[in-house]
Amino acid sequence: MKNEYLTPRLPHWVRRLVLKRYQVTLDALLIVCAFLLSYWIRFEFDPHPEVVSRCFAQMPYVVLIQLSALSLAGVYSLTWRYVSMTDLPVFIRASSLSLLTLLSLRMLVPSEYVLGKLPFSVIAMDTALGFGTLVGARVLRRLYFERYERSRGGSVSVRKRVLLIGAGHTGLRLASEIRRFGRTDLEVKGFVDDEPSAQGAVIQGVRVVGTTSDLPVLVAEHRIDHVLVGLERPSPEELRYIVALCADAHVRVRIIENLADVLVGQVGVRQLRDVRIEDLLGREAVRLDESRVAGFLAGKRVMITGAGGSIGAELARQVARHHPSRLFLVERAEPALFAIHHELTQFRPELDVTPLLADIADVARMRQVFARCIPHVVLHAAAHKHVPMMETNVCEAVHNNVLATRQLGELAAKLGTDVFVLISTDKAVRPSSVIGATKRLAELTVQELQSRFDTRFVSVRFGNVIGSAGSAIPIFQKQIKEGGPITLTHEDMVRFFMTIPEAAALVLRASSLGQGGKVFVLDMGAPVRIVDVAEALITLSGLKPYDDIAIVFTGIRPGEKLSEELAGGNEVLERTDEPKIFIANSGTASEGIMTNAIERLKVIYEQGDDDAMRDVLRELVPDADLGAPTPDAKLRKSAKAGRL
Repeated sequence: MKNEYLTPRLPHWVRRLVLKRYQVTLDALLIVCAFLLSYWIRFEFDPHPEVVSRCFAQMPYVVLIQLSALSLAGVYSLTWRYVSMTDLPVFIRASSLSLLTLLSLRMLVPSEYVLGKLPFSVIAMDTALGFGTLVGARVLRRLYFERYERSRGGSVSVRKRVLLIGAGHTGLRLASEIRRFGRTDLEVKGFVDDEPSAQGAVIQGVRVVGTTSDLPVLVAEHRIDHVLVGLERPSPEELRYIVALCADAHVRVRIIENLADVLVGQVGVRQLRDVRIEDLLGREAVRLDESRVAGFLAGKRVMITGAGGSIGAELARQVARHHPSRLFLVERAEPALFAIHHELTQFRPELDVTPLLADIADVARMRQVFARCIPHVVLHAAAHKHVPMMETNVCEAVHNNVLATRQLGELAAKLGTDVFVLISTDKAVRPSSVIGATKRLAELTVQELQSRFDTRFVSVRFGNVIGSAGSAIPIFQKQIKEGGPITLTHEDMVRFFMTIPEAAALVLRASSLGQGGKVFVLDMGAPVRIVDVAEALITLSGLKPYDDIAIVFTGIRPGEKLSEELAGGNEVLERTDEPKIFIANSGTASEGIMTNAIERLKVIYEQGDDDAMRDVLRELVPDADLGAPTPDAKLRKSAKAGRL
């Protein structure tokens, strides 16, 4: 076998030039043959010697005109092995241009010149034969290429039998790609389409065998291994229906990875992937303008706190794509820090990435970190986030989410950091939990810092992210794997959802908007019922909700509420330059009030008094509803007061 690293490889432009000369030479030979045949047909295969002489005199001009027409029409920009019916207009333009040129010369050039004696019938026949032959040669080249590819895939002993849902544009392209690339292990056994007129039709050699509702029967009848969704814009409802039918039939469902590929005609087996939960949630993925983000981050020193978490790690991946001068990853969990650092060194080996093991609440350590990094941009993702856990660890939640945030903000500002971005949450709106109240205080803290420093301080507020560590979806997936049941707190609970990459992109885009002291909010669409998410996950696993996997409702936990909001009652959302990002204009706290509040929180934290800390949170965040004191809390207060 040849070693591709030892085999000399010609530059691309040289290979392109050689290939083009080969194509032009072959086209010229085909045009010559077509022209000679046209003359011979015109004179019934017995031309007079004078006619033969005239034919050979005219031939160079005709060949030159037709090759020029091919070039001007763009034929030589096409790749022979991929020629298809969509390329036919190019050849029609070339033949029309050639025909009009030859006819014009025939009528305008005097008869004493060579082209003035070119018969009209020869022009017509030559155009039809010549360009028909050129198209035919390319079709034969493609057929040979496809046969060669299939022969290379002959080592696949058992091919997976697939049904294609959708006999439209996308489905046809996908079927063509599967058939053309012989190395794939897929074999299309039929189309499935709900259009009545399509039933029984044979398209590209593949029959439409039924409708979507027939899937369970068709899967059994044709012994299908996979169902491929070849619909251009399948709605979440359509996908849920298809996934449910395929779950009943115990068959795998796959879809096209990227709709943008469909729209530009780049549909193929490499774009296929399994259906994911975000496909079924009914919200359109947010596409943000990355050009300003790229300009904002390029050449900057960027620090990410909580870099080992779900959001922090994705922020690191996306920042790395925008060519910062250095990237500092701050994380207190050593395994998580090692994982993201190792990933980035593989992903972007040219990037200077520094892992820094540190707890953001450790004042001395963070002074060392900031003095070493002197970052231009700080993305503050480190935080406690689990609602029920923080209800019994109130002091720690305040210490990490509020006091440490203020400390980091001051360190950043004193070192001249350009931008400090706080990752916030929809739980900060009319909070019903300790987490929500601490995040609202963190928002007020960075707004107050904006009034004292030149650094641009902003907060970015969004809802739940799909697949983040400790969130509902990974827990549901674990429960399904264990055979159930899935435990939900309430059947009417709804939440906003977004993907981790979307959340990270929002943070970076908000960082570049240039407005300090603001709370940025993403338009996340309609909220989703948690029970719908659970049912979709069960179905995606090939099982039936309530039959194979039970769903049990356990009641709302402390700090939870049925629905979340992205803006409070006293907040007004204003548009920004980015259509999907808004600014929540809400009240701010003065420097004196926040300084006094921080000092009180520090004292209570040192005392470790969770009940007192909860009382102060109620006072500092007036719209928070942290619930009535528990019986245990009342007993502790009574004990402190000496009444037991």
